[in-house]
Amino acid sequence: MKKIGILFGQERSFPEAFVKRVNEIAGPDIRAEFVSIDKIFQAEPLGYAVILDRISQGVPFYRAALKNAAMTGTAVINNPFWWSADEKFFNNALAIKLGVPVPKTALIPSYDQPDDTTEKSFSNLAFPMDWDGIFKYTGFPAYMKPFDGGGWKEVYKLHDKEDFFDKHSQTKQTVMMLQEEIVFDEYFRCYCIGGKYVKIMQYEPRNPAHLRYVVEKGPSSEKLLQTIHDYVILLNQYLGYDFNTVEFAVRDGIPYAIDFCNPAPDAEVTSVGQENFDWVVETSAKYAIERAKEHVEGQDNLTWGKYIRTSVNDVPLIGKAKPAAKAKETAKTAAAPKATAKKAPAKKASTTKK
Repeated sequence: MKKIGILFGQERSFPEAFVKRVNEIAGPDIRAEFVSIDKIFQAEPLGYAVILDRISQGVPFYRAALKNAAMTGTAVINNPFWWSADEKFFNNALAIKLGVPVPKTALIPSYDQPDDTTEKSFSNLAFPMDWDGIFKYTGFPAYMKPFDGGGWKEVYKLHDKEDFFDKHSQTKQTVMMLQEEIVFDEYFRCYCIGGKYVKIMQYEPRNPAHLRYVVEKGPSSEKLLQTIHDYVILLNQYLGYDFNTVEFAVRDGIPYAIDFCNPAPDAEVTSVGQENFDWVVETSAKYAIERAKEHVEGQDNLTWGKYIRTSVNDVPLIGKAKPAAKAKETAKTAAAPKATAKKAPAKKASTTKK
């Protein structure tokens, strides 16, 4: 009997529906349940072939427990090692290298020094920074947000440099990023499961939370939807996420990836709506069963994205490597493998999210 577990926090509708659906369709050799932890010993398994992680980003104990489980062979969705290393500013840089449009974004150091540091800790940081160059790059209005944050926390819409300096002074030790505003005509939020299953949902982030999936006008074209679909697959396969959402703001027909680091995305029926909820429950249940059937005892069963695999295999991120040089006149040329392609908080941004 192989067990599939789900690790979750306050949410209820999705975990309950996920377990129920897995048990309805998995067959007699696979069973799903809520993960139960009463002790964690080093290098000892939890007893699950697969664990769907919905909460460890906010609970360090769970993150450490999942890494230990992965070490013993559990297929954790999503890979806890990559999730610990990933952040939004890096994601934007990767997207550019992959040819996916993103807003112009600059990394901003924290306003306050981190604990246990002094001015000498920043010997390599210019004072002042080239603020005029940064502001020229992103333009105004712009959005300032944590470089690795989420959930609409500490997101500010800024109208000029005075506004920037005022809001930045309130961010304390949080490393921020400043991002070009994309004034959009259309907006889409897309589930991606298993790096291959995609659900494109029209979305209106300017609506109240319970109405954001209520959009009266349909997509402008099938070509746009296909482009979005392809970008979703590309980003998730390179990042290596098994369960993620990607958001696109469409300006002048071009979809800009706005937010694509959501490895525990909202899946509650009351917010995403019944149709989207049914899709994510069905698809995640089928994918977890796939992973359980593929599970091999005692080996690494995690998903590692193409970004990591190209680095390990010493091949280009995208494109084709140059042929290896001939060792002798009679030797055959070996083609290198190809990588696939303090104060009251300021008013939160209401048009784009990160």
